[in-house]
Amino acid sequence: MSYSLPIKADEKRLYGHVASLPCQICGRSPVQVSHSNQPIDGKGKGLKAFPWRVAALCMYCHAEIDSGKHLTREQRRDQWDQAHRSTVGELFARGLIRPVP
Repeated sequence: MSYSLPIKADEKRLYGHVASLPCQICGRSPVQVSHSNQPIDGKGKGLKAFPWRVAALCMYCHAEIDSGKHLTREQRRDQWDQAHRSTVGELFARGLIRPVP
């Protein structure tokens, strides 16, 4: 299954909330909304990952995870996954997202 629909209003709102957080790796602001680069998350040729697979990363951490040479591929994936978990946790903690009943 691939995901290539235009950004919907709820996704735009989610991205705004993510952008309001500090970097989930180093704590800097402002951040970029970083999407997963993993095929398991819907990433494919010309396709972004599922809209909910995002992390709040500053431009430096984002660049290092996407194409940096200081980390192995596995380290980049692990750092992004940790940043994603931290991002989602912070969004819940701040009441910016909540479970759907």
